Amino acid sequence: MPIGAIFSFLGAQEQADATQSAANTSAAAQLEAARLAAEAARFRPVGITTRYGSSNFQMSPEGYLTGAGYNVSPELKAYQDRLMGLTGGALTQAEQAQQQYAPLQTAATGLFSLGQQYLQQTPQQVAAQYIQQQQDLLAPSRERQMAQLQNQLFQQGRGGLSVGATGARPSGAAGLGATTPEMEAYYNAIAQQDAQLAAQAQQEGQRNVAFGAGLFGTGAGMLGQYQAGQVGALSPFQTYLGTGQSIEEMGQQPLTLGAGLGGQAAAYGANAGSSLLRGGLSAALTQQQANQISPLGSFLTGASKDPKLQTGFEKLFGGQRNYFDNMGNEFTPSGTPIYDY
Repeated sequence: MPIGAIFSFLGAQEQADATQSAANTSAAAQLEAARLAAEAARFRPVGITTRYGSSNFQMSPEGYLTGAGYNVSPELKAYQDRLMGLTGGALTQAEQAQQQYAPLQTAATGLFSLGQQYLQQTPQQVAAQYIQQQQDLLAPSRERQMAQLQNQLFQQGRGGLSVGATGARPSGAAGLGATTPEMEAYYNAIAQQDAQLAAQAQQEGQRNVAFGAGLFGTGAGMLGQYQAGQVGALSPFQTYLGTGQSIEEMGQQPLTLGAGLGGQAAAYGANAGSSLLRGGLSAALTQQQANQISPLGSFLTGASKDPKLQTGFEKLFGGQRNYFDNMGNEFTPSGTPIYDY
């Protein structure tokens, strides 16, 4: 094999080995930079103790968070236990509220039913019923008055006397009938009473409707009181339970603060780790570029392209043997002189 081909093969092999070695070195440097960056960005919570409690965090030997908890201060824990004792009694009271306020619900149901009965009649029907009832009440007294008036006229001898009759009216209606002045006064009084009853009956019909509607409103108010009473009965329980929860949150503050500080530290570490990673990658790239060129490979590659250097190596390692004359000039076996330039 020609010595130039040997030099070219050896140079290429040496350059390939140098490139592979530089890549391995760069990869190792990048992994180390990434490891340092990850270590800087690792979450490291901080244990904190306050007046209300303390936090605790459990970490694995590798530095990872495996557990977290908090402890409420003894004073707050004692308050919380007392509140929990009150909470049980308050819940029992709330459970009894439905039975205690049941009469309101019953009364509301009765008012709804009564109001419906009132509203089943129209104002006109109520007015007619009112007039009938009032006339039934006045009938006995009117009959006594009539009997007394007739007895008086009979004793005076004027029982058959009738005066004051009038003719037909212009509209065609009948005129007034003849009667005694006492009888006329009697019937006029009855007519006035009936007119007054008619006016009162109209008002009574309106009042009846308003009263029925008012019964519905009163019943609704009682039903609202029934519901509000049950909700209000639950209020002590909610207050005690909410206060106990507030105490628990006060004890949780160290855990929240510690986790927050750990998160901030991790964020700062992530920024530093990012800078470290970028610097490490840049250094690894520079190192790779510097190491991927092999001086020996470059020499061998250059030697494969230098005829004089190849001739010298061929002579050195037993290649073509030339001859010299008395003057020291070199000749090939074919007699061709070799000149040095």
